[in-house]
Amino acid sequence: MGLDKLAEQLREFVEWHLAAGESFDLVGFSMGGLVSRYYVQRLGGVERVGRLITISSPHRGTYWAYTARNVGSKQMRPGSKFLADLDREVQSLERVKVASIWTPLDLMIVPAGSSRLGVGAKFPLAIGLHAWMPRSRTCWEVVGKLLAQTD
Repeated sequence: MGLDKLAEQLREFVEWHLAAGESFDLVGFSMGGLVSRYYVQRLGGVERVGRLITISSPHRGTYWAYTARNVGSKQMRPGSKFLADLDREVQSLERVKVASIWTPLDLMIVPAGSSRLGVGAKFPLAIGLHAWMPRSRTCWEVVGKLLAQTD
């Protein structure tokens, strides 16, 4: 399934479970960060999301995506139409508070710097593996501080 289709499922979930106009914060790990970003940029989420936090998300793609042939993997390849489309209007994300948490040691997001979003705050963490990011106390401390901000 494509990331755009997953973002549509996210939109449906939000519409079903939250009151119309109710705002919320969105945190996405890895591919989930791209799904969240697509929701915000293309499916009206910019009107509802107050804060978008991505954790180790391949904003500029990952070379590992060439090892699979499914639609979602193709969309995560460096230079894909999907990523180019999002990047053309990356500035639209400035309407929400955006942060990208990433590790320069990531061996799944190659190159690791691809996890840095072009806008918003960037938080590099010295965490050894991609899969360790959502398990890291340090990562969740950063997420907690970002979500607690009232500015």
